[in-house]
Amino acid sequence: MIIMAYIRDRSEERTGYQISGFPPDSVDNHCDFVMVYGLNETTLERINVFRARGYIIHLMTGIAWGGYLDYLSGKYDGSPHWDESQTDRFGNVIAHGVNTPYMVPTVAFADYITEKLKAAVDAGVEAIHVEEPEFWDRAGYSESFKREYRTYYREDWTPPHSGVDARYKAAKLKAYLYARTIDRVSAALKEYALKKHGRNLRFYVPTHSLINYTQWKIVSPEGKLADIPGVDGCIAQVWTGTSREKNWFDGLFRERTLETAFLEYGVMQELVKGTGRHMWFLHDPIEDNPIFDWTDYRKNYLCTVVASLLHPKINRYEICPWPNRVFERKYPKDAEDAESIPPDYATILNNNFQTLGTLEDGGDNTVRVGILTADSQLYQRDYPDSELSEAPSGEVGTVLSDSDDLIARFKNELFEAESPDRELMLRFAASNAFPAFYSLALPLLKYGIPVRPVLLDNARRYAGYLDDYDILLLSYEYMKPDYPDVNNSIAEWVKRGGVLIYIGDDSDPYHRINSWWTGKYSSPAEHLFDMLGIAPQNEKGIYPCLKGIAAVWRTNPCFFGFSKARADALRAFFREAAVRKDFAPEFSNSLTVERPPYIISAVMDESIHNDPLVHNGLFADMFTPDFQIIKRKTIRPGENSMLFNFSHIENESLCIIGTSVRIHRLSADSKEIAVELNGAGNFRACIRLRTPFPVKTACIDGELCKCTYDELSRTALVSFDSVAKTRKLILK
Repeated sequence: MIIMAYIRDRSEERTGYQISGFPPDSVDNHCDFVMVYGLNETTLERINVFRARGYIIHLMTGIAWGGYLDYLSGKYDGSPHWDESQTDRFGNVIAHGVNTPYMVPTVAFADYITEKLKAAVDAGVEAIHVEEPEFWDRAGYSESFKREYRTYYREDWTPPHSGVDARYKAAKLKAYLYARTIDRVSAALKEYALKKHGRNLRFYVPTHSLINYTQWKIVSPEGKLADIPGVDGCIAQVWTGTSREKNWFDGLFRERTLETAFLEYGVMQELVKGTGRHMWFLHDPIEDNPIFDWTDYRKNYLCTVVASLLHPKINRYEICPWPNRVFERKYPKDAEDAESIPPDYATILNNNFQTLGTLEDGGDNTVRVGILTADSQLYQRDYPDSELSEAPSGEVGTVLSDSDDLIARFKNELFEAESPDRELMLRFAASNAFPAFYSLALPLLKYGIPVRPVLLDNARRYAGYLDDYDILLLSYEYMKPDYPDVNNSIAEWVKRGGVLIYIGDDSDPYHRINSWWTGKYSSPAEHLFDMLGIAPQNEKGIYPCLKGIAAVWRTNPCFFGFSKARADALRAFFREAAVRKDFAPEFSNSLTVERPPYIISAVMDESIHNDPLVHNGLFADMFTPDFQIIKRKTIRPGENSMLFNFSHIENESLCIIGTSVRIHRLSADSKEIAVELNGAGNFRACIRLRTPFPVKTACIDGELCKCTYDELSRTALVSFDSVAKTRKLILK
């Protein structure tokens, strides 16, 4: 029954949030679990406060940065560790804040983190999260990293900027070091919890998406997390701050939050696919950057929520990082007209926090299209001095976006050129826009094809991993396969009936690194073609491979972001390859997924047309404060929606349609409905119920509250000022 979706045991751990301080009433929304953040003198008290309120307790801390001054200064073990700070080629320490450098994760650092976290285990937390294992691409010059390099490669350290092989090897080592640290810490803490306390400790890694780390040029062991036995799952740290990162499409460089978030969440679910591990999708009602207003935050938040809901295999959510900064601060920060959160947005957020706990798995009947990604795309995010006429000079900053003059050069000198300048093309490929990937993904996604990122290395980890897809797009211009059997798996999938669309011209300098294909092949693509039994001679061709199809276009994938005409050409090639296998993908400007009782839809701009999407029926609009009852929903380009579809509860006489507060108990007889509830304070709460009789009045804790009854939907809407305590609502 739908009624039970809201009334669930906290042990399901579907929804949670992270918080560093004590919970004010305005944020105590009674989700399932709380991640107490950081280890300090208040940690134990904070744990006890949340435990007393009935929460399941997790602890979260940074694995790459944090309050580790006692370790850095030598107070912890008598030996200073400042040389374990990540450092760029100019000697600058890369820092997260004052006295908070990003760390080179040595063995000593891993053991230090383990000892620190034992206090949390002793305090009884049920799970530990070590967030953001991040090693900056521009780092790799500290003495500690040089030592790790000599140990790992058994040769002297080579400056990463000296050549493609040196840069690639340095980046691979960075990913290994954080995988080693997570493996060491998780194993040690789990053993400690079991040996000392006789209980199983769970261990999770909250991390940005592989796509975002590629854009921001940060190395992290994304797919490698699947190989670490002690990892029980992840949190997909995807939010407006990552998904508003600009990209190129149809020759325009701009934010595309919905589409970017869709791809980010998509690649994150692959980290746990088929493993039984848990994944939570994160949303942030604001973001780390405090310069925007509430209109911007609200629009982009709903984009990320809808983008995540369009992936129906995940139904756990981190509903809000740092809720105190959402409900207790004013934005834009330091602006004269800064405002506290608008009342209707506060209600919508609390509505959504409760609704997210009700999501179940949904179906997906579309043609199954994937685009291959890999950890190795993190290893080639910039080019060494030998590939460019001008080496970088001066201090390298931490700005995460490309300069306006460079963007103008891309548009004016690269897009319009008949024969693009090689160096400028390299700078374009290495830009934060990550054009080689987005220029393949966006032309399809924008036209209603739900292309999902697929992890290349999973093809060798799991038998049949690629079988969930009918069509795969692949380019080795922005990544490389670590092992030849990856190509073998792809070739076997094609021969069994898959459609592979390969885009690449072997122009990427990283084809020249010293790897498994060097010597016999000029690129890993040539090995793939050998495994497929084809020998592409022309720029573009489609080749039968037993039961499947290999479509090969020997061009740089970045080109398809230059203009609409080039994107059209890619879509035409995609369709031509697909119809060879009787796949007939239909282009549209929308994406829709049904996750009963909900219908989730997004309508995109910059698409095949500007027509709205219309849903007819009887619905409750879940993105309105009062769960508005409607018979027709019109969704225009740039808009999205989540609708409760009443057709799924036609035979239900008592049902929770939507609520701003947690409902613990619900009962009814022929004359009265009783609701026990609890929620955050200081906002206007709404509850909409399908009721067995027309409701005329409602009282909360004995006082009348506003109540209206809708005969069409047979629902009562009750609204009241929420107070952070257990309350009883009676409807008659």
